[in-house]
Amino acid sequence: MKPKKVVLAYSGGLDTSVIAKWLMEHYDLEVITFTADIGQGEETRDAKVKAKKLGIKKIYIEDLREDFVSNYVYPMFRANAIYEGEYFLGTSIARPLISKRLIEIAKKEKAGYICHGATGKGNDQVRFELAAYALNPKIKVIAPWREWDFISRSDLMGYAKKHKIAVDFDKGKKSPYSMDANILHTSYEGGILEDPWKKPEEVMWLRTKSLEKSKSRSELLQLTFYKGDIVAINNKKMSPSKVLNQLNIIAGNHGIGRDDIVENRYVGIKSRGCYETPGGTIYFKAHKAMESITLDREMLHLKEDLTNRYSRLIYNGYWFSPERESLQSLIDQSQKRVSGDVRLRLYKGNVIVEGRRSEYSLYSEDLSTFESDSGAYNQRDAEGFIKINALRLKTRKK
Repeated sequence: MKPKKVVLAYSGGLDTSVIAKWLMEHYDLEVITFTADIGQGEETRDAKVKAKKLGIKKIYIEDLREDFVSNYVYPMFRANAIYEGEYFLGTSIARPLISKRLIEIAKKEKAGYICHGATGKGNDQVRFELAAYALNPKIKVIAPWREWDFISRSDLMGYAKKHKIAVDFDKGKKSPYSMDANILHTSYEGGILEDPWKKPEEVMWLRTKSLEKSKSRSELLQLTFYKGDIVAINNKKMSPSKVLNQLNIIAGNHGIGRDDIVENRYVGIKSRGCYETPGGTIYFKAHKAMESITLDREMLHLKEDLTNRYSRLIYNGYWFSPERESLQSLIDQSQKRVSGDVRLRLYKGNVIVEGRRSEYSLYSEDLSTFESDSGAYNQRDAEGFIKINALRLKTRKK
């Protein structure tokens, strides 16, 4: 009888390499690995080689960068989503796509299990599993960190040496931080960052220059929006992933996109994390500027009211929920006329808006000018408007 199958979200690092062997040994499962290239860099290159060394026969490695930016990052950007006012949700938004592909591969391979390497203290376990159950209520999820007896990385190293699992940790290449990276961001946790008073080491930052070493001259940038999405940089049209990649390079050279945050995890733990979101930081500022002239006041304020809820839904793992999908429909509807150009100046960590224009602009010089009255707005009307709105305040004081 053939062993049952499990599809493992595999990075090729210490944790998931140990997990692959542990699944074979502990559960007697045939392990199928899935590695998503969502712009994290080098780790996808060696994943196939490492998986083969573990004896894994079916290995999936997929370039999902365009899918990730087009169908997850861009929709999130349309909402101006930012968790607790600071975090651009770089890790959170990647999990639904990875879970979706895990479920699709499991169906194709007739596997009854999926597995992830998220710890029992973090948010990712929630995100992976909520997405998986939303897409396939019958799937079985194995979360080794909630099951096995290992409690530290040194325990994993001992297991790796026992089973002759080659990992970079052995060679001293492993970062002292727990890191997650994709085309949108890089996150850093653990190590000295666990003390919220300690300053991050400068060598930790991988994608952005320090303010001291960033460009000494400012740079002008023109971004073209179409229905809420950036489609061109300096009049050069690009695909979504290329837009974000280019913004990352430009922003990184100007020291833009670093954040040092203490956030509230969904599981109830406060966590200190550092994030680099260079291109996303520019995108956020530019999109807000584009909306400022193209969105009706009440539509803009409604979006602001909903953004916090929308951001928490993504952070907590509810991408495939009816409430997120309903909010997305409203948000996408609001973006139909968010088209035009935004001009920015970048300098020493700053993103400065210098101009915005749109054929759908609701801004009127005739109405806003202090120089003369066009007749469309009678200043005398303001008196009645103020008195009507003051009525409840006057009544309360009486």
